[in-house]
Amino acid sequence: MPGAGPRLHAPAPGWAIDADVVVVGSGVAGLTVALRCAAAGASVTVVTKARLDDGSTRWAQGGVAAALGEGDTPEQHEADTLVAGAGLCDQRAVRAMVTEGPGAVHRLIGTGARFDSDADTGEILLTREGGHHRRRIVHAGGDATGAEISRALVDAVRAAGTPGTAGAAPGGGRVETIENALVLDLLTDEAGRAAGVTLHVMGEGRRDGVGAVRARAVVLATGGMGQVFSATTNPPVSTGDGVALALRAGAEVSDLEFVQFHPTVLWLGPEAEGQQPLVSEAVRGEGAYLVDDEGTRFMVGQHELAELAPRDIVAKGIMRRMMERGADHVFLDARHFGAAMWEQRFPTILAACRAHGIDPVTEPIPVAPAAHHASGGVRTDLRGRTTVAGLYACGEVACTGVHGANRLASNSLLEGLVFAERMAADIATQLAAPAAAPQAAPGQPARSQTAPSQAPPEPAPASARAGAPEPAPARADAPAATPLLAPEARFTVQRVMTAGAGVLRSAETLSRAAEQLDRLHEDAARALEVDGKTAEPGVESWEATNLLLVARALVAAALRRAETRGCHWREDRPDRDDAAWARHLMVTLRPDRTLAVHATAGTAFPPVHHGPETGPGTETGPGPGLETSPGPDRAAVPDPPAAASAPGPSPSPADDVSTNEPTQES
Repeated sequence: MPGAGPRLHAPAPGWAIDADVVVVGSGVAGLTVALRCAAAGASVTVVTKARLDDGSTRWAQGGVAAALGEGDTPEQHEADTLVAGAGLCDQRAVRAMVTEGPGAVHRLIGTGARFDSDADTGEILLTREGGHHRRRIVHAGGDATGAEISRALVDAVRAAGTPGTAGAAPGGGRVETIENALVLDLLTDEAGRAAGVTLHVMGEGRRDGVGAVRARAVVLATGGMGQVFSATTNPPVSTGDGVALALRAGAEVSDLEFVQFHPTVLWLGPEAEGQQPLVSEAVRGEGAYLVDDEGTRFMVGQHELAELAPRDIVAKGIMRRMMERGADHVFLDARHFGAAMWEQRFPTILAACRAHGIDPVTEPIPVAPAAHHASGGVRTDLRGRTTVAGLYACGEVACTGVHGANRLASNSLLEGLVFAERMAADIATQLAAPAAAPQAAPGQPARSQTAPSQAPPEPAPASARAGAPEPAPARADAPAATPLLAPEARFTVQRVMTAGAGVLRSAETLSRAAEQLDRLHEDAARALEVDGKTAEPGVESWEATNLLLVARALVAAALRRAETRGCHWREDRPDRDDAAWARHLMVTLRPDRTLAVHATAGTAFPPVHHGPETGPGTETGPGPGLETSPGPDRAAVPDPPAAASAPGPSPSPADDVSTNEPTQES
């Protein structure tokens, strides 16, 4: 049945299939968890918005950070991560990532990923990026690491099951993929536990239009939300669908205000919008430097690492120099590399620059910051579990606590690998527990408890899929449909966010953005509630609606955090304030579609409680002395020193706020 919260206005599902696990997303996190679950014997359905290899992972140029080099240790990697996170990392999550990271990289190599190595010794080549004090970045194809990881994982998934058919995985499970499918909303059982998703397949055939995948575990691995801004490094599919779904399902999201703007994105002119070419941090790691229009290296003296400082510091340095000079970009100078190094080490970046009329071999590259990576997302514990039972999240859509207020370069792919493995182990434990048969929603058949490989129910008639929006179910507690925005509203949301919640923010710009976004939401709601009208259901209107919800949540958190920390830069509050703000901000969506924001007591996330129904092997969240190892091949994560997770001062009542109405929090 639909979840209890608001849901997207959409036609009724016209077809349904069953699986043990449904994974939404096909990046490094989603495909890793799918392969691990299948190896444990589960039937897995992977739902992806475009083609299997069209997610954000393939665009990652830099690499995977892990303590693999001589003299490097997980402790050193942890220290660099904590510094970049500006006091908001959950140290237990960081410890898990850096400790298990080297093994996860080697298991990725075992899956088929081929990283650059020394031709004579065969040792993996390592480079350095911003915020790292050692060379610990594994890369492939020079600057095509994401493409190589995506290739290896996609090949493995296809070997485990050809799209549209059942295939055998090494552990006896199977993987099926549904491409060109936009996830809509969460399905739940009567206990409120995740029981699958509704989705819209953009195609023709037996599975086209709106349908459902029913499953005992739902994994969100939908990537980022960079398309909420006008200029981003994210692909067009990164419209925050996973965060929006989770909010509508009642899950907590956290740290949304911390959007990392990559310092060096190829500047294509003041009118450029959408996905912009990235100039990897690794270029600076190999010795390129930033200069202004007069050729001055302005990062020298601003930080001990100069151009290799953490990304928030470099982005702020660039923005300050741009404002001082009245410029809309600066330059990245790597002419001293020479043609051979450019061609061998950075062929992808070289080709992208030349495609836009810039030759890095002979001229500096014009660059400016652009939205890149969301440090926040759907809050999870150390096993990837969200605050909704049965719903998991990993990768960029999740907030594990690893990144804190600013992601350390090349930690994102590693986070996806490590937490996907942890999540898969927990899911396998949950699937091994007996499951009570969910009750059917009124007017709907009960979910079959037979093997998922049996034939799904016959699709509903075409008229049920392609007609008007779904009528309200005949039950008193039916969730309210979310009014849809017209597709062109997407550009309005992006421009509002770029102007009000970009690299430079203030109470004034954020308040103006909140008012404009609320007006969009309220106008759409009024049209639905008063006139019974909404935009035509479809991919573009669903994406625009998701972007609006994510934008409202991000601005609500950014407006509340009255300090500058990490990649959240408040011009009106330029100082970091640990006494008041060494805490996370959680955002939830009420059934009436208003937002609530509340603060945690300190830097450690509170436990995730699901009650006794979560089965054996349950953990209640990160806490002192808690065993967090997800499998026999990894040791338990040791606790950090007690002082690292000691709670800060309790938030005052003013720290619990809501939007659109007075607070209802205690």
